[in-house]
Amino acid sequence: MQKRWNILQGDEHKAVELQNALKIHPALCRILTQRGIETFEAAKKYFRPELKDLHDPWQMRDMDKAVHRIFEAFSKREKILVYGDYDVDGTTSVACMFTFLQKIYHPELLDFYIPHRYREGYGISKAGIDFAKENGFSLIISLDCGIKSTELIGYAITLGIDFIVCDHHLPDITLPPAVAILNPKQKDCNYPYKELCGCGVGFKLITALSEHLGLPEEDYYCYLDLVATAIAADIVPMTGENRILAYYGLKRVNESPNNGIRALIHLSTLKKELSINNLVFMIAPRVNAAGRMDDAKKAVQMFVAPTYEVALKYAEQLHADNTDRKEADSTITEEALAIIESDEILINRKSTVVFQSHWHKGVVGIVASRLIEKYYRPTIVLTKSGELVAGSARSVSGFNLYEAIHACRDHLVGYGGHFAAAGMTLLPDQVESFSLKFEEIVSSTIDPDLLIPEIIVDSPIQFKDLTSSFYNILQQMEPFGPDNMRPVFIAKNVMDSGYSKIVKDAHIKFSLKQNNTVFSGIGFNMADKIHFLKSGKPVDILFTLDENEWNGEKNLQLRVIDLKLSEPGF
Repeated sequence: MQKRWNILQGDEHKAVELQNALKIHPALCRILTQRGIETFEAAKKYFRPELKDLHDPWQMRDMDKAVHRIFEAFSKREKILVYGDYDVDGTTSVACMFTFLQKIYHPELLDFYIPHRYREGYGISKAGIDFAKENGFSLIISLDCGIKSTELIGYAITLGIDFIVCDHHLPDITLPPAVAILNPKQKDCNYPYKELCGCGVGFKLITALSEHLGLPEEDYYCYLDLVATAIAADIVPMTGENRILAYYGLKRVNESPNNGIRALIHLSTLKKELSINNLVFMIAPRVNAAGRMDDAKKAVQMFVAPTYEVALKYAEQLHADNTDRKEADSTITEEALAIIESDEILINRKSTVVFQSHWHKGVVGIVASRLIEKYYRPTIVLTKSGELVAGSARSVSGFNLYEAIHACRDHLVGYGGHFAAAGMTLLPDQVESFSLKFEEIVSSTIDPDLLIPEIIVDSPIQFKDLTSSFYNILQQMEPFGPDNMRPVFIAKNVMDSGYSKIVKDAHIKFSLKQNNTVFSGIGFNMADKIHFLKSGKPVDILFTLDENEWNGEKNLQLRVIDLKLSEPGF
C-alpha cells in the first residue's frame, strides 16, 4: 500500500539552543522542540518525571462536593455503588475506587456494577439504576461514564439515588443533575490538565479522599499500575500528567503489580520488562475481551482479587475469552475481505460497508480496523442484533466519521460516536440504501489524500549516529503514546549490502549500508518491496530504532516501516 511521508519541520534555532543546553544529538533536540520541549527545565521534567508535579486534585471543579457527599454517606452508613464502563478504562476505574473504599468504609455497604455490553449498552443504564434501588444503594459513583446521562441520572434522583460522576468525555451543553461532576473538560473547571482518562479522574478523587483523611501517599499511589493500564488502553495523550502517571505506573507494573496484572503477565509468558506497548497489546485486549465475548464484571473481579491465586482464576477466564475473540476476529476478517474482493464495485469504492447476520457483535469494531489495514478508507462492519442490524465504524486519519454517519441518519434507528469511531443501528431492509448513502457522502466529502495512509517522520538521521548512547536517550523518552510517539527517522541514500532477504514469505530481513556503516533490521509484511533493494539503486527508508536480543547479546536494529527509491539530488 502506498503511503504519504510527512517529514516534520521544526524550528532549527530552538533546536540548536536546546542542543547547546542538553549536549545531546541534534536530531533528538529537533524532536523535543517539535513536541513543545524547548528549555533545559522542560527537558528535565520530561526526562525525569516527578510525582510531586501532579496537580492538586482540589483544583478540579466539584471535588469538594464529591468528597463531602462521600463522607456524608459514610456518616449515615449509606450503601455506595461503584459503577463503570465495560472497557479497560472503566473496569480499572471501578477496581481502584472499589478497593480504596473497602479500606476506608464498611465493605458490606459497598458493591460495584458493570453494565452488560449487549443487554444494557454503553454507560449508565436503567437496569443499573434499578439494581441500585432494589438493593438499597443511595449513592452511585460513576467512572468513565455518566457525563451524557442526563435523563437517567434524573430518573435516579426520583428514586432517591444521588450520583457523583467521574468522567473524561466531552460534556454536552446540559449537564446531568449529579451532586458532583468531576470532569476536567467541563466548562469553568480550572483543573490544569484536560486529558486525563476516566481512571485518572477517579484516581484524583481517591487522592482527595486520602488527603482529607490524612492517609500516606502509598494509599493512593498503589493504584498507579491500574491507572497506567487505563492510560495505555484508552489512547489518551502521553503528555503532562498522563505521562507522569504512566511513568510511575509502569514502574509499579514491573516491580509490584496488582494481582490481576501479575496473573495476565504470567499467562502472556512475557519475561522482559513491560512497556506501554505491552499494556496496549497484551493486557488491554484480554481485559476488553471479557466485555466483548461475555461479561466484563470478571475483569473487575480479577483486579480486586485478594490473592494472586484468585486473580489467576479470573485471568484464565479472560485469557480464554481473548482466544475466542481472536478466533472470531480472524474468521470474520477473512469473510469480510472475501466479500469485498469478490465484488468489483465494493473494491473500487471510497468507503467499505459489509454485513453478515451471523458475525459476532463483540468484534465488528476490531474487524473494521483490520479492513482499514487492507483498504484504507472509512469502514463499517454490520451484523444482526435481535430484530435490528448493528454495527461499528472506524475512520481514517483526518476524516470526520461521525458527521458522515449523521448525514445518513434517515436510514438509521440510532447512532453515536465521535470523529474517529462510531456505532449505529438500523432496520435490515435499510442496509443496502445506507451503504449507498454512506458511499455517496464519503466520496463527495473526503480529501483524496486522506485515502493514502500518512507516516509522520520526526527527523533525518545518519547510520553513523545510531549509537548505544543515542538509543539510551531515546529510551528515556518512554513512555510513548499519542503526542509522544516513538520517533520515526528517515535515512537517505541507503544501499542494500547484498545480504537483505525475504523471511517467512512475508517479511524482509534487512542488511543496509550508508557510507561505511552497515545496519541490520526487520520490515514486517514488506516482502513486496524487496525489488527496490535488488535494483541496486539507493533507497530512502523510514524506521524506528530498537534493540534485538539473541543468545544473550543485545544489538541495535532498525524496525523498517517503509522505503522507496531515493530522489535524485538528495
